[in-house]
Amino acid sequence: MLAVVGVSSLEELVRVPDAVALKSPLDVAPALPELELGRKISAYAARNTAATEYLSFLGAGAYRHYSPPVITALAMRGEFLTAYTPYQAEVSQGYLQAIYEWQTYICLLTGLDIANASVYDGATALAEGAIMAVNATGRRALLVSSAVHPNYRDVLRTYARGLELDVDELPVAADGTTDYSTLDARLGDQRYAAVIVQSPNFFGCIDVPPESARAAFSSTKTVPIAVVAEALSLAALTPPAAWGAQIAVGEGQSFGNPVAFGGPYVGFVASTTEHMRRIPGRLVGRSVDNRGNTAYVLTLQAREQHIRREKATSNICTNQAHCALVATIYLAALGATGLKRAAAVNLQQINRLSERVCSVPGFSRAFAAPVFNEVAIRVPAVLTARRVLEGLQERKILGGLELGRWYPHLDDCILMTATELTTDAEIDALVAALGEIAVAAKTSGSNGGVAAGAGGAR
Repeated sequence: MLAVVGVSSLEELVRVPDAVALKSPLDVAPALPELELGRKISAYAARNTAATEYLSFLGAGAYRHYSPPVITALAMRGEFLTAYTPYQAEVSQGYLQAIYEWQTYICLLTGLDIANASVYDGATALAEGAIMAVNATGRRALLVSSAVHPNYRDVLRTYARGLELDVDELPVAADGTTDYSTLDARLGDQRYAAVIVQSPNFFGCIDVPPESARAAFSSTKTVPIAVVAEALSLAALTPPAAWGAQIAVGEGQSFGNPVAFGGPYVGFVASTTEHMRRIPGRLVGRSVDNRGNTAYVLTLQAREQHIRREKATSNICTNQAHCALVATIYLAALGATGLKRAAAVNLQQINRLSERVCSVPGFSRAFAAPVFNEVAIRVPAVLTARRVLEGLQERKILGGLELGRWYPHLDDCILMTATELTTDAEIDALVAALGEIAVAAKTSGSNGGVAAGAGGAR
């Protein structure tokens, strides 16, 4: 082999070219004994006080939910962690079964016919779903609601730029849902391959297209795409298929996957059978072997690695198999009843948070539409969202997300989240802190009066 490639030794083959070789040794700390290394890492972890000492009302696409201990006990077994590529059927029957069950759960939750073996995350799932619609219709434009998660829309535009697709937006109505008043006119020329909506949307509002919009989708043969950034909502709300979605995409992080520093988590794509051969990634199916035993197989692989490049519907290669395994165990452990109960507690706690926060003088809801586990709160006129969040952080409370980052007209609004992990005591602490901040601002008569007063820190 060395002779064929034209080198005389293994050392010559693996030699790093001078142009990129290190010019001096790396400044790397010497090796440590395992016990000492463990202490060092624990000391680093202890510096992350925000994760352990702060109350959190952050959400916006990544949510704190309870993960039953059974998840770790099963998902961390060596059979799963050391499995060969999970789509090699001859050696990965257990993993293929888990993926098959994941697909089944997503179909049950979305009401659609098929679901794939998972993709990178919710944002890339949206982009891939949009490409499915483009391939189905041959049209070169997409219409997306402005209430879809801003990060998802950014990723969609990145994909669209490379494919030379136009991306236009529908505005947000006064109640926080998508404004469909111009939909008929915009779909009239049949430019758009898909209309993309998210429910609950970025503001937490339930955002299901009305009958008039569904009629417009049907008459113009435009593909409706549903985005689900908070997967637990599927246990409480009308499934996307019930309002006519042909494709549902989203993020499965809420199903047992802990919040990490930016993800990714586990994206999913589900669709009607009409779009089966356009779905990205892989579909696992159930069959029997030559002895009549149940066997799991890769029924469909729609990427260029496996078929002629020009016939590929996608080049996505990331299958978040282990994150999907965690989600599958979570869904199996909770079952339909447990999932509905968890969703009900989320609804209960966001309603409590909304009512209690709005009881503080000057604070109010930004939108009137019903919400799932997030709500947009408008701060008093003498304050800004940023100053309120800074004041809360001084009191060791992560109060939410400043909406003005993406929606300049909402720079006085904070997106707050409550899940089943949010206690009544935590909500009370948030409300007390907001009261202190409001009083301080009123007393000072400016935006500067948000510092924690005596005894204000919690």
